[in-house]
Amino acid sequence: MIQLTVNGKTENLDVSPEMPLLWAIRDTLGLTGTKFGCGVAQCGACVVHLDGEAVRSCVTKMSRARGKNVVTIEGLSQNNDHPAQKAWQEIDVPQCGYCHSGQIMSAAVLLRENPNPTDQDIDDAMAGNICRCGTYPRIRKAIHLASQMQEKTKSDK
Repeated sequence: MIQLTVNGKTENLDVSPEMPLLWAIRDTLGLTGTKFGCGVAQCGACVVHLDGEAVRSCVTKMSRARGKNVVTIEGLSQNNDHPAQKAWQEIDVPQCGYCHSGQIMSAAVLLRENPNPTDQDIDDAMAGNICRCGTYPRIRKAIHLASQMQEKTKSDK
């Protein structure tokens, strides 16, 4: 039995310690927002947060996740109102949309660590997230917008 916290809820999963976290999230817990892309940590479709770090869940074994805090796209915000989620909608970033849960999860960590990223910061941070539709200019624009939204929220408090 492996215990971890997923989106704020303690879970006890009867899975192999060798199982990739992605399959526990999708198949065991039924949280299908995290996508399978390549299975070898090259595309970023499966990014989740593990104790606040953006990780590729397709290669992260359950043994590493044991006792840790996992946040999936479903748990990033209560009402899909994280600045990155709102900016993605406002800019209309997705084309097919398959990669965007991983893109948003990576962007959320970037914005937490660097609240006002430059184009180069964004390109560097997001380089491991592949979008087959090529929406990179919209992704960059959305991250800049999310940064502004995040700053406005702080100044309004």
